Amino acid sequence: MIDKGKNSVLGVMVDAVDYEAAVSRILEAAKAGVAYGVTALAVHGVMTGVGDGEHLWRLNELELVVPDGQPVRWALNLLYKAGLTDRVYGPSLMLQVCKAAETEGFPIFLYGSRSNVLERLENNLKSRFPKLRIAGSMPSRFRILTPEEQKLVAHEIRKSGARITFVGIGCPRQEIFAYEMRYLLGMPVIAVGAAFDFHAGLLREAPPWMQRYGLQWLHRLLQEPRRLWRRYLPLNAVYLTLFLLQWIGVWTPPLRKPQPPMNMRYG
Repeated sequence: MIDKGKNSVLGVMVDAVDYEAAVSRILEAAKAGVAYGVTALAVHGVMTGVGDGEHLWRLNELELVVPDGQPVRWALNLLYKAGLTDRVYGPSLMLQVCKAAETEGFPIFLYGSRSNVLERLENNLKSRFPKLRIAGSMPSRFRILTPEEQKLVAHEIRKSGARITFVGIGCPRQEIFAYEMRYLLGMPVIAVGAAFDFHAGLLREAPPWMQRYGLQWLHRLLQEPRRLWRRYLPLNAVYLTLFLLQWIGVWTPPLRKPQPPMNMRYG
């Protein structure tokens, strides 16, 4: 198990952990019933913090930020000698947490996406993990929630008896949700990106060789070029440039703004 704590990648504090350490931390929080915000960041996720000081604060306040993308893992290894042999890929982390939750008897809750996606996701998870207890699910409203709606969502999730909540509403909205809702829920709130669509069978994952060489972004881009080109092409170039500046020591990234951000209440 590798757990070398938080380290700055372009100012975003990413935990140098492997799957075993990440799952262990999440299960400990679920057992204790404490607020625990989790996200899995690839290059795009890191860059959402680089480009927005308030969101950088949110990311750096989350309890666990795992290196979802190979370039983020490579940065941890090159900058801090983390010794990570693999990334902690959000969809795979979700499955490993579900397996552990099945073993421990911890019910899970699924928040985000659309009703038809959630239905397929639940069926596939039950097929893979027959004893996993899915306490409930709730589709995204795809807009900012009112304070009353935010409290209602938290109440419904708590009332379900869930001990772990997975969130799939896209980056950076899902990280905002995890940051703002974790204390209302008092449990691990795990932002897992496109995992809902992957495990529902609606999106095809990249071949293993593309994942190994950090080319999953290219696979996603080829699937949805019009929607994703602005996310990947410019941001990848900026990420590489800033990483090189940090690596050779001519730039030290700021960690966060001195004041916390205003609530956004995404859902």
